[in-house]
Parts: sequence; C-alpha cells; structure tokens
Amino acid sequence: MQESSGVPDVFDPRIYAAGIPHDRFRALRDRAPVAWQEEPGILGWPAGSGFWAVTRHADVVRVLKDSGTYSSFLGATQIRDPDPADLPFIRRMMLNQDPPGHGRLRRLVSRAFTPGRIERFAATARERARRLLAAAIDAGGEVDLVRAVTDDYALLNLTDLLGVPPGDRGLLHTWTERVIAYQDPDEPPVLDDEGRPVNPRSPAMLAEMFGYAQELAAHKREHPADDVMSVLATSELADAELEMFFFLLTVAGNDTVRSAAPGGLLALAEHPDEQRRMWTGEVGTDTAVDELLRVHPPVLSFRRTAATDTELAGRAIRRGDKVVVFHASANHDERVFPDPHRLDLGRTPNPHVSFGDGPHVCLGAHFARLQLRVLHEEVRRACPGGLELTGPPRRLVSNFINGVKSLPVRLREPSAPRA
Repeated sequence: MQESSGVPDVFDPRIYAAGIPHDRFRALRDRAPVAWQEEPGILGWPAGSGFWAVTRHADVVRVLKDSGTYSSFLGATQIRDPDPADLPFIRRMMLNQDPPGHGRLRRLVSRAFTPGRIERFAATARERARRLLAAAIDAGGEVDLVRAVTDDYALLNLTDLLGVPPGDRGLLHTWTERVIAYQDPDEPPVLDDEGRPVNPRSPAMLAEMFGYAQELAAHKREHPADDVMSVLATSELADAELEMFFFLLTVAGNDTVRSAAPGGLLALAEHPDEQRRMWTGEVGTDTAVDELLRVHPPVLSFRRTAATDTELAGRAIRRGDKVVVFHASANHDERVFPDPHRLDLGRTPNPHVSFGDGPHVCLGAHFARLQLRVLHEEVRRACPGGLELTGPPRRLVSNFINGVKSLPVRLREPSAPRA
C-alpha cells in the first residue's frame, strides 16, 4: 500500500538522509492527509504493523492536543513498537504518559526550569559560543561546523544546566548517540544473542545511564547547586521517575539544540539573501530563530496510539492503531504557511509545531530558543562577512530526528571575499 499504490513512503529512515522529503509530504497533504504506511523490515529492524501518517498542520495539532483519543501511554511515542516486556518500563517516562499522570510529573520537573535559572545560563552559553567560534576561525575558518561548534555547544550547555561534572560529559554524548542514531549505519546497533538489534530504550541498554543518574542525584543531595539535578534530587520524584527524567533531559535536551543549530545555520548558508537580512538587523533574531525552526524542525515525527475508534480527515481509525504526526510536513503546509518553502526570517505569525503542541509541548522550548538565539547572535558577531557552504552536508539516517552529522562551511570575517 506504499508507492506502488500511489501512496508515498515516508517511513523508510534512509529517505531522510537526503533531507526532508517535501515532494512526498506535499503529495500526502494534497491527496491523502491521513495515509496508511507499511513498516517493512529495514536496516536489521523487524517489520511492524503499519501506521497512519498525519501530514496536515490542522490534523497534527488535533492529534497532539487530544491525548484522550490519541494516547502517548498505550504504545509509547516511537514508530516502532517496543518489546511488550519493555513497555511498562518505557511508560515511566513523562513523554510516554497521558494526563493526569503526565501533568503531575510535568509540574514537578517544571520547577527546575524556572525562567530565572535558564536566563542565568545565557551568559555562560554566550561565552561558550564565542570560544568555540573563535577556535574555528583560528583554525582557518573552513571547518565542519557540527564537529567544531554545534555539537559541543549543545552538549556543554545541557551539562551545565543539569549540573554534570566536566569529566562525565563524554558519557552523555555516548548515551545520546546510542539512542538517537540507532537507525544510522554509522552507529552499528547492539545485537542480542540471536543477532537481533536491541532497542536502545530497553532497560538493559539504559542501565548504565540510570546508575549514573542515581549517583549524581546522591551527590547533589550532599552538595546542592544551582542546577536542574539538584532540584530533581530533592523533589518528590521516585527513583524510577528521576532516572527517566535524567534520560529524557539528556537525550531530548541535548538533541533538540544539537539538531536545530546546524540545521538553522545550513538554511542561512543556503539562502544568502535571508542571511544578509539577519546580519544587517533587518529581522529580529527571535523571529528568525522561529523561522529556522520551522524549516528545520529537530524532530521529524512522533507516534500516538488510538485509544478508541475515531475518524481523522475522513479516515476511520481503529482503537489500537498507530497514528504518527509528521512535524516536518505540518511546518510546510500551504494551508497555514504562505509560500512555505521560502525561507522568510521575518515570517509572522509562525505557528510551527517544531516543539509540539498540547500537553506534551516541549518543556525545554524556552531553553532551546535561548541557546539558538545566542548562537546566531555570536555567529553574526564573529563572522560579519557571513558563512557559506564548502561542501554538501551529511544528514542522519532517521525518521525521528532531523539530524545534521556534518556541515562544512567557510566562516568569513569582513576582509574575506566570497568564493
């Protein structure tokens, strides 16, 4: 029922290595806004039961807001079904819960994400961006911006916010790669005794991270500081809930900015006229950041499970069906965004869904926007001559994270002419 029947495939993770498949999404939005997708076995992962792909903005928002009909709890939030034995474990995470339990956990952890605490990290983030960019320019100005700047920028900001000691920061990078890049051939999967890939979100694969979370929490109770883990360690969270929050903050908190930062800079390099508008101050940085998030959402898709028989865009959906919203498609819906494939850094209003919507809207969205704003301001300051691509980017093989693995650019100071 895929491309042979006229329904474009948007499941295969390998498609996204060439970028967001805009032609496929537009075909779905126009002809089959809620379309059945097969789940063949790919890259060593077994075949799945199939799902409904939701591609129009209005329908995506409807699904995200209606947790009573479209549950995060029943089957969790990844397209692939977890092992039934792992599902109770995976459901401990706030991301995989529905109200009212979800609201209780969100209220507890939101106390750690106070605007004041986040704003205090702005100066640290700015100094870090300046240092990383200066080193890249000192190295000659032609660099892989992911390796030289954005990966470290995202990771080190997160570890500062969490309160992870500097010597342990490499652990967080390793754990994030294991979870986020599991579909990518550059990150070979861990195999079980029968040669099958092991779900990176399974209890066995997360045991090391959870043990570390408990050690760090114990340290914070003895030596509290102005960081998120100090707040969580002394909160009402049960041990299992604290472990899951550490996992969620480590992976989601890192990879949101890690994906959005190079994606936004890639868009600027590909659109020199818009880059110039930002460099000259014609458009505000906050407005520009939202447009860059629209065209390059860090998350491509999220799954829900129908809690009851329902109907969406004229399609009958049965209880238990998987329903997957595609943020990248919703953000380019012509019904909402005029000329959606044009980068317009002054676009307003801009109701993109890059941070989701409804009860699960991203808890760290303010922190992510702050980091992106600071980074773009510092790139503009350090490279007043602009930035330009020196080669094609390399993208993550994933139908979940819109990752950029490599971004070769030239960072130009005022005296450097365009190539």
